[in-house]
Amino acid sequence: MAHLPISSIRVGKIDDVQELIKSKPNTVPERFIREANERGVLVSHKTHLHHHIPVVDLSKLSKPHTDDDFLFEILKLSQACEDWGFFQVINHGIEVGVVEDIEKVAKEFFEMPLEEKKKYPMEPGTVQGYGQAFIFSEDQKLDWCNMFALGVHPPSIRNPKLWPSKPARFSENLEGYSKEIRKLCKRLLKYIAISLDLKEERFEEMFGEAVQAVRMNYYPPCSRPDLVMGLSPHSDGSALTVLQQSKNSRVGLQILKDNTWVPVLPLPNALVINIGDTIEVLTNGKYKSVEHRAVTNRERERLTIVTFYAPNYEVKIEPMGELVDDETNPCKYRSYNHGDYSYHYVSNKLQGKKSLDFAKILN
Repeated sequence: MAHLPISSIRVGKIDDVQELIKSKPNTVPERFIREANERGVLVSHKTHLHHHIPVVDLSKLSKPHTDDDFLFEILKLSQACEDWGFFQVINHGIEVGVVEDIEKVAKEFFEMPLEEKKKYPMEPGTVQGYGQAFIFSEDQKLDWCNMFALGVHPPSIRNPKLWPSKPARFSENLEGYSKEIRKLCKRLLKYIAISLDLKEERFEEMFGEAVQAVRMNYYPPCSRPDLVMGLSPHSDGSALTVLQQSKNSRVGLQILKDNTWVPVLPLPNALVINIGDTIEVLTNGKYKSVEHRAVTNRERERLTIVTFYAPNYEVKIEPMGELVDDETNPCKYRSYNHGDYSYHYVSNKLQGKKSLDFAKILN
């Protein structure tokens, strides 16, 4: 969650989409209307029943490493990371109450009057606070989404002025939820290491005091969902991203698979995990980050809570030696400081996987 200087960034007028639908429910301002080739194609998930993203059962990965269930699930995890870059986890061990509590306060935050939410502004060039991130010009198209983002861990990345006093228990619930997600990410990275035939503590030892941030995305209904994007296509700069979709959520997340946008149907009590750019680099491209986006719905709102988990900003990132072979799998990415990549990522608008060009070795 690096910060940028805000002095020279002019973003123009950014309409708050929740306020828009209150005052002009059937109007979509020009700045939200995408070019025809950028629009969110509304695809029925029934069309893609054969495209369900993989589901990984973490209870099976808690079994002894010689157990057949463990071996089968590790193989499934490996295939999910290599072929999809996305998977859902079930039996993840996070209590339903913890998930419901964070969802409750997130919803209450977005329902507060705009004047209250404006006390926690996302200034141009930053990625913490309330508003829209990744906007760098006055003519840049906007997403049909309101965001509230916070740095969580380590404490040095927090901006205390942006942690809201309302709704009640917001901070308490976010702290509790974030601790559970942090444990989950550490577990997942152990299993991912095992799937790569690495020592299970490999990532944790490398990451140091890992960086964790949260972003809550609120997508109000849109009278013309065929003209707008909920969230522009992008890959994540993190190592892992954990997505929680609100209960009874309509399909909004789409991932790019074989040049087709595939809708992700959320499973009850599951969390959606995706591989970030950092894991792609560390695995020398074996496990790839995947471009994804969000679309909107004509009748229904959608709320998501997204956690980004990444190495400490001081950590040097480069393909792990075990996954590089000069003849069969030469090094595809250069060495860099993770803080530099994080700064690069948040300094540019969301544009597919373009940010990863920063790390690629060009032949």
